[in-house]
Amino acid sequence: MEKMIVRIIKNAEETGQFIDKVENYTGVRLPLEYVKNSKIVGVFLRNKLAAGYMIVTKPPFRSLLFVPDSIKKSNNFFVKDQFEMMEVNGLWIGPSIKKPQMQFRVWLSLAKNIIGARKKYLLLMSNSKNKNIEYLHSLTNPETLYEGSPDLMIGDKSHANIRVAFTTRLNCFLCIPKYWIVVSKNRQRRAKIAAKQRNLVRAQGL
Repeated sequence: MEKMIVRIIKNAEETGQFIDKVENYTGVRLPLEYVKNSKIVGVFLRNKLAAGYMIVTKPPFRSLLFVPDSIKKSNNFFVKDQFEMMEVNGLWIGPSIKKPQMQFRVWLSLAKNIIGARKKYLLLMSNSKNKNIEYLHSLTNPETLYEGSPDLMIGDKSHANIRVAFTTRLNCFLCIPKYWIVVSKNRQRRAKIAAKQRNLVRAQGL
């Protein structure tokens, strides 16, 4: 297996590369100051940035900024101490991280950083039309806070429709084996598809 390195990104050049990658994969360009105030984790393969994510452990949280004030006033979650919260943002995994073991290592790194941050609540935000992310979030047994159009200020950019939810650190820990099961099933499914394709090629060659 190719050597994959997971490390914290600190220098300006790699930070810029990370922001560009996030925009390329999500369509949203994160503000530089917001990114610089977070912990940026990069996954490198053959010395190239192949995946990454951000851990934000202190307010203001981007996910909560987009929730309308009417929701904040009616939901008791928003009276909780925000210093007991954290959020993950800028998560992307490039096509070079294609082996299940490599994908699982990225998610294991993310889970370790979430658990190690020792925050009570994890904020989750995604494009509400992205069913893959919705399914991955569902593994953590989240509670939805808001789903709809983001409450944007002038200059802000986000998806047309978002889903903001929260879960707990314990749920993140419990979802690790669940994700491994998902990865294993995907690997088995791809193996079956590859076997069928090989058999088809052989049959056509006869």
